Amino acid sequence: MATAYQPNSPLRQRFRPLLWLAVCYVLIGALTRIALLFMSGSGVPHNPLYWAYAFGVGLSYDLIAFIYLAWPLMLYLWLVPQRIYVSRLGQWLLYVGGAVLLFGLLFVAASELVFWGEFGTRFNFIAVDYLVYTTEVIGNIRESYPLGTWISLLALATLVVVWLSRRGLAARDGGTTFLQRSKVVLVWLLITVVTGVAIKGTFKDRTDNAYVNELSGNGVYEFFAAFRSSHLDYSRFYRTLPDDQAFTRLRELVKTPEATYVSNDPQDITREIRHEGPEKHLNVVLISVESFSADFMKEFGDKRNITPNLDALIDKSMFFDNLYANGTRTVRGLEALSLSVPPTPGDSIVKAHNNENLFSAANVFNDRGYQSDFVYGGYGYFDNMNYFFGHNGYRAVDRNDIAKGETIHHENVWGVADEDLYTLALKQMDEAQAQGKPFFLHIMTTSNHRPFTVPANRVPQKDGTREAAVAYTDWSIADFLKRAQGKPYFDNTIFVITADHCASSAGRTSVPINRYHIPLWIYSPKNIPPQRVSRQMSQIDIIPTVLGLLNFSYRSRFFGADIFQLEPGRERAFPATYEKLGYLHGDVLTVLEPQRKLEQVKPNFENGDAVPHTPIDQAQVDDATAYYQAAAYLFKHGKMVKRPDDSKPVQAASPSPEASPPGQ
Repeated sequence: MATAYQPNSPLRQRFRPLLWLAVCYVLIGALTRIALLFMSGSGVPHNPLYWAYAFGVGLSYDLIAFIYLAWPLMLYLWLVPQRIYVSRLGQWLLYVGGAVLLFGLLFVAASELVFWGEFGTRFNFIAVDYLVYTTEVIGNIRESYPLGTWISLLALATLVVVWLSRRGLAARDGGTTFLQRSKVVLVWLLITVVTGVAIKGTFKDRTDNAYVNELSGNGVYEFFAAFRSSHLDYSRFYRTLPDDQAFTRLRELVKTPEATYVSNDPQDITREIRHEGPEKHLNVVLISVESFSADFMKEFGDKRNITPNLDALIDKSMFFDNLYANGTRTVRGLEALSLSVPPTPGDSIVKAHNNENLFSAANVFNDRGYQSDFVYGGYGYFDNMNYFFGHNGYRAVDRNDIAKGETIHHENVWGVADEDLYTLALKQMDEAQAQGKPFFLHIMTTSNHRPFTVPANRVPQKDGTREAAVAYTDWSIADFLKRAQGKPYFDNTIFVITADHCASSAGRTSVPINRYHIPLWIYSPKNIPPQRVSRQMSQIDIIPTVLGLLNFSYRSRFFGADIFQLEPGRERAFPATYEKLGYLHGDVLTVLEPQRKLEQVKPNFENGDAVPHTPIDQAQVDDATAYYQAAAYLFKHGKMVKRPDDSKPVQAASPSPEASPPGQ
């Protein structure tokens, strides 16, 4: 083989286009990395060591990705006979094929810039997830960016590069045989297999700055790595305890004073929740607002005055100012708010197989004669929402339920404007009222999402901007509450307003805690006295807390707790990505990672930075492990399902001389 690769050898001539593609790809990778570095701004300190790491390790991943990306060209160079290859037709096939590959690489690079601008990372599980929903994703891109102009510019750049570097695509072959070419392909295949098995995307994560680690990667490589890890089995990839220890610990962690276990089965967390006195069968309207970060609000330091109505609502509500979301995707928020469970690695339960008939918030309400609806302004097949809610106690209501001829003030690829969504919700509330039923509505908004287009003449901010979308979110909630005040059921309704997740997930740490801070209002002038609650709280605690305010006595398998029953010092939250599982307790954040890795830090709650926590708090590590391991185990083994006994009435607790819970 050594003689085969002399400068003018036939094999070297034959496979020279591979060198052309490699040079193009390495240059594209470097330019992309430079652009992303600038987009990171202050996220990457001006430290030459960081830059050297990002570009040095990044080059290695670019070359590894090239091994995979070069296969279409490799197959052409291998299979096409010499006579056709060196002909005019063969030369033009090489030009056209090279142009197609180059355009594809440029398009991927441009897509990475867009993705980074939205999420602050290379392609990851979110990109994989979005491939399933091409209508919404492509529509979102078309409505958000000048796609035609960009494609034209990329095509022009492709033609210019191919023309200027056409000698690198010269179809030359001084007489190779199929067997000779096959040896080259065999070596390439061997390299492909070895790198695929031996190299992992996590090898690059060696610095203390998440942006630098992301810059060190390769978008294409990260995409396929995320694809392979979309179904992470907790017990296979994460730190574990013996099952009996994990469940023993979990039963201690989820036990609260008003709860009693119904059995001694160590893997059964079913508790009877008992409150004193009669239940309050008030209507409940839960609004999960798309991408609503706490720091959009003046209350938390924003100077733009884009949430005047929600800021004003604080003094009229029970307001929680220290709440943390489960994740960075809508499905994680929906999972937390409907099932009250920590996030499982990989796919959300909302999208997982065998996610039917689970113990949900709707089950508790339905057992009391409520009409439980999930109301969405888009098409609920997206993210499997209609299927999940429709099979877990809710009636799924979406864009299809808006009749032709009904007023639609605005819509984009994600759905109708929030004000039209609230009109649809009011219709469901009116119908339940007419039937004499109390109602539980979970409303999921869409307007605060790129392309950020909103109805005209609602807010002064420029249409198509995040500021306009947030301001419109604020306006539409105020308008909804105003319209609801005119309804006969308003005085008997509790409005719970929170977010599914924050608007951005990017930060310099793997789990930047400031990117999980969301607000929560519980508003009901006739039933809930205004107050400020500053205890640390998880998104999974929202439903148990609301049920506590309603004085419900019921059977529960929720992992969350009524914050007013949880003893001080036991607060915790579960901020996570699709593979990094966070456990926040006090001022310490424990993060469980694949390959059974672990990090424990003291986070800065203002900017998301963190410093290592030493020594490791092993008790907190074991608590985090117990929560996540048990949640994954119970779902995997079908033990989160609703059982017939769950509907049995639970006797209220005996009166005690202690003060009534908040809100009574």
